[in-house]
Amino acid sequence: MKRDIEKKRKKEQRVVEEMIRLYCRKHHAEYDRRTGRMCPACRELSGYAALRSEKCPFMEKKTFCSNCKVHCYQPAMRERIRQVMRFSGPRMLLYHPVLAIWHVVCSIREKRGSAS
Repeated sequence: MKRDIEKKRKKEQRVVEEMIRLYCRKHHAEYDRRTGRMCPACRELSGYAALRSEKCPFMEKKTFCSNCKVHCYQPAMRERIRQVMRFSGPRMLLYHPVLAIWHVVCSIREKRGSAS
């Protein structure tokens, strides 16, 4: 059970990191295309998101932060992650189709589960 939660947490962190990486690649000149290294601001956001995920007490019951009733991000970071999600979400199907499809399937499952 604990391994499943940890696996889910790591997968969520990977999806968020890839979304931030995509946003950084398209918006910031400091993004290093050769190494895939994000700019300092995006690295900070990625680290913050990973930390929030590590500390989440609801990981067992939810799939993604967007589905959570408690918003634990600071307002400034919440606005930054919202911008990233708004930009990267639709593009994930082109750049990371497997992660995008997994995300949609999990979201649908959660909505069905909470409606029952």
